Formats: sequence, C-alpha cells, structure tokens
Amino acid sequence: MKTEAKGRKQPDFGSLSLRGRAFRGVVINDAMQKTVTVEWERRKKSQKYERYEKKRTRVKAHNPESIDAKKGDLVEIKECRPLSKTKNFVIVKKFGEERLFAEREKGLEESKVRQKKIEKPAEPEEELETAEKEEVEESEDESD
Repeated sequence: MKTEAKGRKQPDFGSLSLRGRAFRGVVINDAMQKTVTVEWERRKKSQKYERYEKKRTRVKAHNPESIDAKKGDLVEIKECRPLSKTKNFVIVKKFGEERLFAEREKGLEESKVRQKKIEKPAEPEEELETAEKEEVEESEDESD
C-alpha cells in the first residue's frame, strides 16, 4: 500500500468538506502553484430574442498533488469553503484529456497572429506620411 502525504486541502482528507455545486470543465491554465483555471460552457436563455446563447464560466480551483491536472484535462470540481481570495472549488476527479483542446488553442493563437498582421500595415503608412511632411518642409526651407 502506498502512503501519500496529504495536505489539509486534499478532498480525500477529512478536514475539507465538499458541499454545494459541482461542475465538469476543462483546465485552461495551470501556471499557478496548486491552482488551475477551469472553464465550461453553459446555455443562457435570452428573453428578448427568445433564443439561447453560449456563455463561458471560468473559476479558479485547487489542484491537489494527488490529482495534478494539466492544461487540457477534463476535470470535475466541487465547491468547498474559500481556500483563498478567488478559490472556492477543488478538483475531485480527472477524466483525462479533452478532445480538440489542442486544436482550439492552436486556432486561437493563429487568430492572434492574423490580428497582428492586420494591424502592422498601418504603421508604414504613417512613416511615409511623416517622411513626405519632412520633404515638404525641407523644400519650403530651400525656397526661402
């Protein structure tokens, strides 16, 4: 039998009571120590248009060392007492990687690159305009 060191914020440890809401989502950020950002989609009804719209919910959750979820993992989180200013959830179960997560991240990066390319051509035009103004000023100085 393995004996693992369990912290006081471990869900299988008795001191952390899990109560309230439970959600399934995808880990989108794991850069923090023992904390991950989990995101899931939900459908919200728009009264005005009588249709449903997609909304995303993002929350910070405690990532126990026994689970150690990484970016792209599908996880189940449950509500618990506040663990910090923004953390009120803890990861209870890891289901594995979500399909298409890597492709979605790649698409987001490509769209960022495309937006930068669209914004860049405006800069050389401004340089040309300032160069033309300088030439006009020089020619005016020579004529005086």
